[in-house]
Formats: sequence, structure tokens, C-alpha cells
Amino acid sequence: MATNFPSDEIFLTTEEVLEYLQVNLRTVYRLIKAGKIPAVRVGRQWRFRKRDIDAWLDSQRPRSDRPIAMPSEKALPRTGRPRILVVDDEGSIRDLLSKTLALAEYDVDTAPDGRAGVERLRLGHYDLLIADLKMPGMDGLQLIREAKRLKADLPVIIITGFSTESSAIEAVNLGVAGYLTKPFRVPQVLAAAAKALGE
Repeated sequence: MATNFPSDEIFLTTEEVLEYLQVNLRTVYRLIKAGKIPAVRVGRQWRFRKRDIDAWLDSQRPRSDRPIAMPSEKALPRTGRPRILVVDDEGSIRDLLSKTLALAEYDVDTAPDGRAGVERLRLGHYDLLIADLKMPGMDGLQLIREAKRLKADLPVIIITGFSTESSAIEAVNLGVAGYLTKPFRVPQVLAAAAKALGE
């Protein structure tokens, strides 16, 4: 059957997009409705041009790890969407979390270590902190203590590779809102974030 599309175009079904983006159906429909990702109706199915999805993903790349040069909190635009700071020394974890949270319409910043995380918290307003417990230099517990000093009611989610480590217990004593055990899946991240933000 002939189509009007160039032969090198790759189209994805809804199921393939869910798998590709690692999100749920509701999120995909929200993105279509908001005009974020173009979709073509074919019969009763949606079809998505892969390069449109990739272009949208590129546009969602976090404003992460960029040099911090913000004179004051006023320099940070407030969009009305919850702002989340992700602090993890593993680039792949930062990317996964920022991509996942951006898809769910959160504003996301990332930092590669505890010190950079504290710097961001000092300079900007955040509604949620997601931090790895095990990081070189300033670890997650020190970061949480600093964060709570700066904003006592800031909800915190910790990331841990071990579900029964004593530092996880100490983090709970510091008042964390939840924790993610590696390896985690996208729905767990979104559920933990929504719960911590009281959504």
C-alpha cells in the first residue's frame, strides 16, 4: 500500500511509544492533547513519527549540570509547575529521573553531587528534592540536613541501592517523604513524586 510519507520515516504505535518513553497511556494522551507530541490518527489507532518523539525528547533535556550563575531566586522563573531537584552522581540515573519527571510536566534541575545540590537549593525555590544516599564527597544524608536547614518543610525522596541500610533508616528519621530502591521503574518514580508533593 502506498503512503505519502518518505520511506525512511519510522512510525511507532501507541504501545511502542509507551515502551520507548517508559510512561503510561494517560501521560501520552496528555502530551498529545497539549500538542507536545504530534500524533496521526490511522483508523482507531494513533501513529507517532519517531523523529517527532526524538525531537520532543531533545527539547525536554534537563537544564542539568549547567554552570550556576544565578544572582538570586528572582532570576528563576516560576511556571506554576512543581520544581524538582535531582541530585545523583550517576549521570544515567539523573537522565532517567529528569526525563521521567519532565514527561509528567514537572520542572526539573539536576546536580551531580551534594555540594552542587546545596548550591542550587540556596539559589532557587524547589518543591521536592530527590537525592542519592551514596555519593562521593557530601553524601545524601549531609545534603538532606543542609536542605532541611535551608527549607525545613522541603519534601525529600531518597535513592538507595540497598533497602535495609542504616543510612536509609537515618534518612527516614530526618523526615524523608519516600524512597526509591535501585533499580526502580518509571511508575514508582512518578508515584513517589506525586505522593511527596501531596498530589
